[in-house]
Amino acid sequence: MKRALSRVVIASSLTMACSVVFTANVANAAGLPKPDAAKGEQLYLQGEMSRGVLACVTCHGDGGNSIIPVNPSLAHQPYEYLVKQLHDFRAKDEKSVPSRRGPEGANSLMTAIAAGMTEEDMQNVAFFLSQQPVNWDQAANATKEDTMERGQKIWRGGLPERGVAACAACHSPDGAGMPGQFPRLAGQHPAYIAEQLKLFRSGDRANGPMMHDIADRMSDADIAAVSDFAAGLR
Repeated sequence: MKRALSRVVIASSLTMACSVVFTANVANAAGLPKPDAAKGEQLYLQGEMSRGVLACVTCHGDGGNSIIPVNPSLAHQPYEYLVKQLHDFRAKDEKSVPSRRGPEGANSLMTAIAAGMTEEDMQNVAFFLSQQPVNWDQAANATKEDTMERGQKIWRGGLPERGVAACAACHSPDGAGMPGQFPRLAGQHPAYIAEQLKLFRSGDRANGPMMHDIADRMSDADIAAVSDFAAGLR
């Protein structure tokens, strides 16, 4: 048991080290300063009201561990993924709309917040969050035993008859996600996962064509089942 635990700790440390190095390289390639976790923490905790940037902790909890079902847990999410999402909440120009919107195309609260953030703000906050540990004691969990089997089937094998790929292929078997590409869904609020799948399906969230194609072939029952199952992964 101790040997297995040591392997997990070592693997986690190596993953974090690689993420930090990759993050620094991304910043350098863009000609920006290396992300500053301390500045990211300050903005996360205090916001910057002069620019309309609310304190992130208000909605996303201590260290990114949200306890509000409609607000996602952001702790230990991939840095590159978080930066991209912040960009996607705001429009590229006056003639376009954000690629991440709410139901029926309405802008979300994040649209106004992201509009007030600089590129450096986004990178700093994302870097801070990517380094925060998940509080598994308060993380969301699966609660619907009657849909567990169906959720597991979709997660592990998809719905081949409808062209729905297995969620595990991109988000990993244990729901940890893939650094730089796909978010962690393990311990995420099932209500939030379900809402995002429906937004992908409706096209109101248009920053993931692949996810639109997948969600478009899923029923509400499919979405509810796999969202609950994903939350229980560890």
